[in-house]
Amino acid sequence: MTREEMIARGWDGIDILIISGDAYVDHPSFGPPLIARVLMDAGFKVGIVAQPDWRNASSVKVFGRPRLGCGIASGNMDSMIKLYTAGRRLRKDDMYAPGGKTGMCPPHASIVYSQLARQAFPGTKVVLGGVEASLRRVSHYDYWQDKMRPSILVDSKADLLCYGQGEITMVEIFRRLDREEPLSGIPGTCRYLGGRETAAWRRADEVVLPSHEEICSDRTAIMRQTKLVESEMNPWNGRPLVQMVNGRLLRVEPPAPPLTTEQFDQVCELPFTGVQHWSYREPVPGWEVVKDSITVVRGCPGGCAFCGLVCHQGRQLVSRSIASVCRSVRKLVGKPFFHGTISDLGGAAGNIFGHGPKNPEICRKCRRVSCLFPDFCPNYNANEKPLIDLLEAVSEIPGVKHVFINSGVRLDLALVQKKQTEKILRNHVSGQLSVAPEHMDGEVLRLMRKGKAGEFEKFREIFEATSAAAGKRQFMVPYFISNFPGCTATAMGKVERYLEENHWSLQQVQDFIPLPMTMGCAMYCSGEAPDGTPIDVNRGLAERRSQRNMLRKRH
Repeated sequence: MTREEMIARGWDGIDILIISGDAYVDHPSFGPPLIARVLMDAGFKVGIVAQPDWRNASSVKVFGRPRLGCGIASGNMDSMIKLYTAGRRLRKDDMYAPGGKTGMCPPHASIVYSQLARQAFPGTKVVLGGVEASLRRVSHYDYWQDKMRPSILVDSKADLLCYGQGEITMVEIFRRLDREEPLSGIPGTCRYLGGRETAAWRRADEVVLPSHEEICSDRTAIMRQTKLVESEMNPWNGRPLVQMVNGRLLRVEPPAPPLTTEQFDQVCELPFTGVQHWSYREPVPGWEVVKDSITVVRGCPGGCAFCGLVCHQGRQLVSRSIASVCRSVRKLVGKPFFHGTISDLGGAAGNIFGHGPKNPEICRKCRRVSCLFPDFCPNYNANEKPLIDLLEAVSEIPGVKHVFINSGVRLDLALVQKKQTEKILRNHVSGQLSVAPEHMDGEVLRLMRKGKAGEFEKFREIFEATSAAAGKRQFMVPYFISNFPGCTATAMGKVERYLEENHWSLQQVQDFIPLPMTMGCAMYCSGEAPDGTPIDVNRGLAERRSQRNMLRKRH
């Protein structure tokens, strides 16, 4: 991250510059450092500029001009979510900045950093990546500006956009740049075609999305687009997407396939230091959260309507091998900051490790958005033995005193994984267990693509009985969302009454934020459910205040 470090490596320059909206924490749960490690492992010389002064192009010239180009990412979150609340007010802190200081990352960071790279290094190749790029890869709604925006690739004027996790894709991109080969046809990328390419285009197997102009003029077009995008998210049968924007064609290649277990093991075991950069004088709050945790699974089978993982990681699960996880734990045990407690073995949920299709060939042909909604896919293997074996293996490692699951558990899975659930509740809860009912009304849960009404109460009975039998005083930490599209005052009242009747004070509440490209966002914009049924939507802050206050008075 410094010129002195570059010289110490014996480099006189770098091949690739990564510009990130987060502080530099060398941990596999931080996207830009992970990509930097992957690129270095592939033989490239990589430098990172973390949270540069976006008003000054000199701030990214630390290493001189990169030989191949720049990789741009807002960081671990969309920059607008990082900066603004659901009430469109500036947040009071930034967990990805030293000391939690705000103002280190600009709004629409990917656009700003792309322009900064162009200004600092005229003619250099610029590649977008990360969560912000993934969620904004086609025309989308920006809640904080209350407007439709074209693909972030168009606004940023970058050369290419990489969506999804990106390890394999980014290596392929920079290898092609190194060989001076075209960047077309790479899975998991988007290109904004020039005038000549657009004029020469003849439709083949591509899926044509509503044009950006149609998205702006017809409020239902965003729903049609979202359904089309979701139907093509399977990397094994997804087709290319094309969208007309300002008279030119945006082409979105099918998603890149997920990593294999062997590849995932290799990525997670790259030589991360596991700590924030030595130059920071204040702790980075985001590092404090993950420093004692181990990522063991990627992807999410749920497909929840409000969650950006659908569009970023996808629903295909990949789990690390137990041997690999144990090697990472032994490395963590040797860190001076580790005191014996693994804070989390997880991913998108704490009880999906080791899951996968019974027949992979069936999965390759599937176009479902969720493996679990509206009912469990018959091909989904919710095997509980892998996580039980993992927890036992990690618990036996010398220096490990406690192993906790803090990612939160899916209730629909917990109710069918009885042996695994009992083990987690008896031995692997830190005193509080995060659960995500999101709501108590059956119709709202259906719109959210969550489980069914009543699952929360069934799990609560199991939780309390198991905790009592184990002689432990433990607490559930439920997570509710207000103002989800289709949630009426009557529906929200069910949550309020439940909390009041059970004298429950909430530790975490969330007013719905329509994340770009999610089905929840399409419902918010269009005012209709995916089946075309009209639904109630609270849009203005005044309309949203009532439901938000129902939760906040219990917070």
